[in-house]
Amino acid sequence: MLAKTPVTIVTGFLGAGKTTMIRHLLANPGGRRLALIINEFGDVGVDGDLVKSCADAACPEEAIIELANGCICCTVADDFAPALTALIEPKPDHIVVETSGLALPKPLIKAFDWPELRTRLTVDGVVAVVDAAAVAEGRFADDPARVAEQRRSDPSLDHDNPLEEVYEDQLMSADLVVLNKADLVDPARLASLRAEIAGALPRAVKIAPARGGAIGADVLLGMRAAAEDDLDARPSHHDAEGEHDHDDFETFVVAVPAVGDPDALIDRLVAATRAHDILRVKGFVEVAGKPMRMLVQGVGQRFRRDFERPWGAEEARQSRLVVIAQRGVDRDAVAAALGG
Repeated sequence: MLAKTPVTIVTGFLGAGKTTMIRHLLANPGGRRLALIINEFGDVGVDGDLVKSCADAACPEEAIIELANGCICCTVADDFAPALTALIEPKPDHIVVETSGLALPKPLIKAFDWPELRTRLTVDGVVAVVDAAAVAEGRFADDPARVAEQRRSDPSLDHDNPLEEVYEDQLMSADLVVLNKADLVDPARLASLRAEIAGALPRAVKIAPARGGAIGADVLLGMRAAAEDDLDARPSHHDAEGEHDHDDFETFVVAVPAVGDPDALIDRLVAATRAHDILRVKGFVEVAGKPMRMLVQGVGQRFRRDFERPWGAEEARQSRLVVIAQRGVDRDAVAAALGG
């Protein structure tokens, strides 16, 4: 029988650094031929564009599939399974799936038990990327162990903060937890955070700190977890639900004019996230007089900007920012705040 193609699912909350980690993997594949599925939450493919810019012989652009404007954990049959099938031939050494920041990994794992996929693919491992700095500040899970215990004690409990449930579901399915941005956290707090996460998980899971998503291919790939055969060990807040949606969040795009002062734009972004229920901002911006486009990424009130690559000769210099926010956010007010 032919060997199954291993698949690694990379999950993690908004802004944790999944794309940065995958770009590092593409630059250091360890001799493997890779294929990628990238899931965008919104119709501007920021992450897909960043990953495709790294395409080379180890992972050519035709081996990168972008699933935009949706969540593959909600559209497994319609989008995810056909995308996987398209990548199987010609057979890569490994397939990597980057989920959106709001995706639940367990529905994806379950898909690998389908007959048409089970004979050809296996879930080599689930990697949960955590923004260590954000979680250390208590932004996404103030006490994962306590919330998990409450859920076990009272299945009917309705949480006020759905972000905690998304974050915890991602951790509960993981075979490896990457504490990214570890350099932004005090060593003592980082050690405490590792202990908190380990104590909240239902089984022993490796936890590895990282800076800038720099994790070796031999750590990320080759776990041989066969997660599709191990679903009971990966509990989820949504196990009793037939379907899952994202009614608590909304995504929209804000067009902004070319900026003359990048620092002033970052100041406006910080002020907007402070004033509104914004979770994540990312996009490309034209800086007046500069030949390179500027990549802007932010989670909470932490933002970074980098000149990512030159604008193409035939490329429209559109400055567009994808905003992911809590349901009910005042879109007009956000657009006015970002537009300057």
